[in-house]
Amino acid sequence: MTQFHYEERKEVVILLMTILLGLVAGAIFMLMTGHDPAAGYEFLFRGGLMSLERIGNTVATAVPLIFTGLSVAFAFKTGLFNIGAAGQLLIGGFCAVAVGLTVELAKPLLLIVMILIALISGGLWAAIPGWFKARFNVHEVVSTIMMNWIAYWLVYYLVPAYFKGAFETESRNIPAAASLRTEGLSQLFDGSYINLGTFLALAAVLFSVFILQRTTLGFELKAVGFNRYAAECAGINAGRSIVLSMVIAGALAGLGGMTLYCGYATNLQIGILPSQGIDGIAVALLGANSPWGVLAAALFFGLLYSGKGFMNAMTSIPPEIADTIIATIIYFAATSVLIEKGIERVRKSQKGGS
Repeated sequence: MTQFHYEERKEVVILLMTILLGLVAGAIFMLMTGHDPAAGYEFLFRGGLMSLERIGNTVATAVPLIFTGLSVAFAFKTGLFNIGAAGQLLIGGFCAVAVGLTVELAKPLLLIVMILIALISGGLWAAIPGWFKARFNVHEVVSTIMMNWIAYWLVYYLVPAYFKGAFETESRNIPAAASLRTEGLSQLFDGSYINLGTFLALAAVLFSVFILQRTTLGFELKAVGFNRYAAECAGINAGRSIVLSMVIAGALAGLGGMTLYCGYATNLQIGILPSQGIDGIAVALLGANSPWGVLAAALFFGLLYSGKGFMNAMTSIPPEIADTIIATIIYFAATSVLIEKGIERVRKSQKGGS
């Protein structure tokens, strides 16, 4: 078995062990609160998978998480910790909604314009901390967090001023021509809110895989992530790679904003920094910063989010238990280096015994 295939298998094992440890911890929490873990997990997973409608809703819930997870993972490949996915998602979603509410075009053409606007606005928003990092070595964690709150207050002002809906705290509803929802796709899943964002998410995963594994650009980005100064000695423009990595990461998050507000939701509400931006960090960690891992982790999180309400309704287990399970899985994902060391020890012991 080649080293490449071994690394792929190791990532899968770490992912499965992380989820298993989180589920075991969740079972302990249920026992401590006087609930039956078997029944809890039965209804938690049934809540996300028991019908075509619930499967569609699980996928729709996962779509924005795929984009933000890819955003965080892509930046991490260049050695950057993108905490700004929430702000990039918010700006990208806001700009797409603004176009959808003000421009009148046929639906296919309008959606294409909105997709481009979401990509460009999210990419430009992330380019700012990328440029500060490349030019002045400003730590991206600090600058992206600040950009999150600039996005928050900017949208907080612009929505009531120019796009106010029935209430001050929300925009007008997205018109049918600007919505990613289609009647045919919804009916295929028995009326769920699955939408065209699913196909955009799959395209984003394939795009990330292609860029990172099949292009010179991807090699340069990963080289800068491993060692910026060694990459510069090899003739790679590290500053350019940092900015470009952040632009691509921001564009992915921005497109995720469009799928959130024009597919999953029906309007844009102010006063909320979308949790999908922070959850994307967890998705990237659980997915080992691999595009395919991010896809699997986002679908798993979508399943938990979709099923926790059903679990609560059928067993009276509070939905906070599901949130605790997610938090525990994140903890184990963050400490996956310990799991990796354990796997290496087992592998060495097997080699020594053979």
